[in-house]
Amino acid sequence: MRISARADYAVRAVLELAVREGNGPVKAEEIAVEQDIPHKFLEGILGDLRRAGVVDSRRGGGGGYRLARAAAAITVADVIRAVDGPIVSVRGERPTGLAYTGTAEPLLPLWIALRANVRRILEGVTVADLAAGALPEPVRALAAEPAAWENP
Repeated sequence: MRISARADYAVRAVLELAVREGNGPVKAEEIAVEQDIPHKFLEGILGDLRRAGVVDSRRGGGGGYRLARAAAAITVADVIRAVDGPIVSVRGERPTGLAYTGTAEPLLPLWIALRANVRRILEGVTVADLAAGALPEPVRALAAEPAAWENP
């Protein structure tokens, strides 16, 4: 699985909004500078997040972006799906839409298991968790494994 630049930037932008929550709308330019994200690229990402109901926007001098719902109600999976679509795909298709025959038959349950594990992690971490710097214990445990940090 690869995390696209678009997904990475989206999570960082939403996190920036979460830590500034309660301070009014945040301009895209501020997020772009703070997170070192190309401004034009960020505008497109914020548009996708708005259409998905992750952020709200307000025009005008006092306008900008803010979270559309509480940070605790937004998962990392929500953010990634808003900008990239399905979290795990094989050749651009959801694993449940695939069929294999013969010696390749064991691939389908493998892809489904991969999707289930990725979803378990990304749906189990909220923007509030990230903003608080407090990842859930199962995620911390996985990241604490020395092999997790190695590139085979």
